[in-house]
Amino acid sequence: MKTDIDHLMQERKLDAIFVSGSTRDNPAMYYLTNGAKIGEYSLLVKKTNEDAILIVIGMERDEASASGLQIIERSHFNLSQLLQQESGNKLVAHARMLESIFQELEIDGRIGVYGREEQGFTLALFQELESRLPNLTFVGESTPNLLQTAQITKDVQEMARIRNLSKRALNVVSETRNYISTHTVNDGQIVTKKGTPLTIGDVRSRILRWSVEHNLENPEGLIFATGRDAAIPHSRGQDVKPLRVGETIVFDYFPCEYGGGYFYDFTRTWCIGHASPRIEQLYKEVITAYDMSLSNLHVGQHCSTSQKLVNDYLENQGHNTTRSHPGTNSGYVHTLGHGIGLSVHEHPRLSETASDNDIIQAGMALTIEPGLYYPEYNIGIRVENYVWLNPATGYPEHIGTFDRELVIPI
Repeated sequence: MKTDIDHLMQERKLDAIFVSGSTRDNPAMYYLTNGAKIGEYSLLVKKTNEDAILIVIGMERDEASASGLQIIERSHFNLSQLLQQESGNKLVAHARMLESIFQELEIDGRIGVYGREEQGFTLALFQELESRLPNLTFVGESTPNLLQTAQITKDVQEMARIRNLSKRALNVVSETRNYISTHTVNDGQIVTKKGTPLTIGDVRSRILRWSVEHNLENPEGLIFATGRDAAIPHSRGQDVKPLRVGETIVFDYFPCEYGGGYFYDFTRTWCIGHASPRIEQLYKEVITAYDMSLSNLHVGQHCSTSQKLVNDYLENQGHNTTRSHPGTNSGYVHTLGHGIGLSVHEHPRLSETASDNDIIQAGMALTIEPGLYYPEYNIGIRVENYVWLNPATGYPEHIGTFDRELVIPI
């Protein structure tokens, strides 16, 4: 949580943090500015145990004020004059501007660097800064870095937004299932009122429209895959492919708040009309794995524990797992879940390879998503829900509820 940032800075022996870039597709800047709608020329500096300062272009000063932070306009540091003095050399002019910022704000010592910028320019810029400011040390971190670590746990205000997001996202899921159920069958294919096949693309276009109507967007896309495609976990599905009776459909929906913000992640597996005995048995095993993992999940547990339970269970049912058969593409082929927030995939991973420090914490937001995949039989099954480790109980609670019916009647 944000209240942990100063403590995390002290742990890492950082005297300040520096963040650059817009809030769009930039979780570090979005997080620290409370989602203010600011653009690519934005900078943020925070010293340990002091409030952050946000530096923006004048045209964005009103938007920046929504952050609640102290605002300084970039014109104060006169980049245009520096560019003239350096004959248009952007690298040196930017380095001089940052030099002025750090000096005016009395930044010294070790500075953690965060945000999303073009890598080549950033590397060259900090090389230039190090030669100009030998009293400063710029620190890069591996993941999870300081801000990603703070984001692992969500406070009450964040969860209020995510609960609202979940309601809108699950409305889209419900509309999708209802839309499919209004169609009819002809020779094993699902057909429209005009008698034409209902395709993956038809359904996907509706999902995207309903997302907009519910003030959601899908910057990472979505998965709506059937048959063999459903058995390839990250196959998005082929738009031209018609829906057929009895085939498994994997609908993995991971929208975010419109304009950027928090993500939701949810998956259901459906069969239209009926499911074969093989599919029903596999689905039952995935549900058992899900319920087993959720009932055993609690604060203080190592992040590998639930994955071990699921691997044990599914191997006992005769399925390959990535533990028993590394690299397998049939059976249980991925980890159990992951953190989620301002990115679809955040730390930690519920994996047997989790580090010793990866412990379930109060306030964590996670996905739980066991699955079984058999491309040789055109069967893919996954069930996923978003859960939050409630600090009051130490146990997970679902954020958003939806039934687990396998068959869509038609």
